[in-house]
Amino acid sequence: MAPAAASASASIAAIAQHHAPAAPRAFVSVAAAGRNGGLSVSVGVRPVPGISVVNSQRKRMVAAAAATEMAPAARGEGGGKPFVDEMRAVAMRLHTKDQAREGEKEPQAPPVARWEPTVEGYLRFLVDSKLVFQTLEDIVDRAAVPWYADFRNTGLERSEPLKKDLEWFTEQGHTIPEPTAAGTAYASYLEELSEKDPQAFICHFYNVYFAHTAGGRMIGKKVAEKILNKKELEFYKWEGTLSQLLQNVRTTLNQVASSWSREEKDHCLEETEKSFAYSGDLLRQIFT
Repeated sequence: MAPAAASASASIAAIAQHHAPAAPRAFVSVAAAGRNGGLSVSVGVRPVPGISVVNSQRKRMVAAAAATEMAPAARGEGGGKPFVDEMRAVAMRLHTKDQAREGEKEPQAPPVARWEPTVEGYLRFLVDSKLVFQTLEDIVDRAAVPWYADFRNTGLERSEPLKKDLEWFTEQGHTIPEPTAAGTAYASYLEELSEKDPQAFICHFYNVYFAHTAGGRMIGKKVAEKILNKKELEFYKWEGTLSQLLQNVRTTLNQVASSWSREEKDHCLEETEKSFAYSGDLLRQIFT
């Protein structure tokens, strides 16, 4: 089945991963956008992960987005924008123009009506997602970098809700698959980053959680309508007020990033494309 994706009121951004050209493969990428993290999905082609190369256009895009967010400080109007707003600005630049005024990508996604999810594909996505969220939770619990501990028990954690959902699928007679190569590759990459590149790791942390709370919920609803008789999974439920949980994490992110150099902040922003591409590989499981 060909990959399918949607562009709806909660928009979804198409991002290409910045690796050296190799044998291309299809991908669906997903990204947070908007203050509460709207989401975008689109189908495209990206290289197989390989040796990273400098992408001057990407760097100019990141620099322009960051400069836009920092403009008030340059004009002497205060202390500048919070770093999370810079992250949002970079994400918005990676939308298509019909999704956001700042968008620079060409639209590639088919309409929602063409979605053809399967239970088997959705289970692969949920299993991979559980592995990724569990990895994120384990990393902040171990706190190899001391300030990772600030992101423990945010209320956004998803591994336990996903465990309950997979148990429900088992009760319905479905066989739960093992994680796919996409899930294990992302989990391994997160582990690697967490040890040697904390700024890049935080970019993934932010985008994974915020994308799921926005467009991820829209995707879950659409899939449930098509194949689950509209059942709402635990994956899409949170204890407490979600908007407040997100604001708490934004505040922590801004506090942590306040001690970073401008170079470290820019490095974090430049990791956005990879975070979208890896998340997109997981999402693509639903439609294949």
